[in-house]
Amino acid sequence: GYAYPYINQTLLRTTLPYLSFTVPFTYGIKKDGTLVMLDDEKLIGLSLDYGILPYMHLSTLTEDGGFSNELASLVLNNEEIQSRLAEEILLNMRAKGYRGLDIDFEFVFEEDALKYADFIRRMRDLLNPEGYEVIAALAPKTSAEQEGLLYRGHNYRAIGEAANATLLMTYEWGYTYGPPMAVAPLNRVREVVEYAVTEIPVERIFMGIPNYGYVWPLPFEQGITQATTIGNEYAVSLARQNGVSIQFDELGQSPWFEHTEQT
Repeated sequence: GYAYPYINQTLLRTTLPYLSFTVPFTYGIKKDGTLVMLDDEKLIGLSLDYGILPYMHLSTLTEDGGFSNELASLVLNNEEIQSRLAEEILLNMRAKGYRGLDIDFEFVFEEDALKYADFIRRMRDLLNPEGYEVIAALAPKTSAEQEGLLYRGHNYRAIGEAANATLLMTYEWGYTYGPPMAVAPLNRVREVVEYAVTEIPVERIFMGIPNYGYVWPLPFEQGITQATTIGNEYAVSLARQNGVSIQFDELGQSPWFEHTEQT
């Protein structure tokens, strides 16, 4: 389970008994290869108290909330920066009590795809002898030739061979700035999984499952409308408060409803 360090403690305690791993979100990377640190000690400590393995999350997420392909390219093409980053990761994992590493570089340039897989392999070679596993998050591809910046930099076969395991990001079809739709429509998820198993051994695949929803104001206007994230229980209470029936999308296998805001 991914979690922000400031997650509600009651929610965290009720969820931990059902988890195998927790992944505090997220460590960033500076241009010199040093880490953007995370206040994660409390989340790690509580996870270990419950017997849950905490994994360090490394991403190219920037302060403005986007993933930087330029930063990823800088790391992947500079040996000195990459070495410094690897050293910092190992030192941090030892100091914090982490049990593994989850690497999540998104929107990687196509020309850096194999270098990204090599970086994951390098981290595995460094960390496995220390007792740490390496997981790599994968964009939800349905074919090796899939176009788009999100997909071209993730070579399923190469990353599947480089990492101990992979996580399919089978969520966010419905997202903050996109049109109203299921977060993880089952028909789309199935397409990703069916492709993934042709490239990666099934025992090396985790499938991402979202535990949240969105509220979109209507009518939707591309580039203007912004959805709000909500929890599942709140979604049910929102439908109840507004006296509306929850519908079910048979194709996406996902519940939904419309309501009018009370003013």
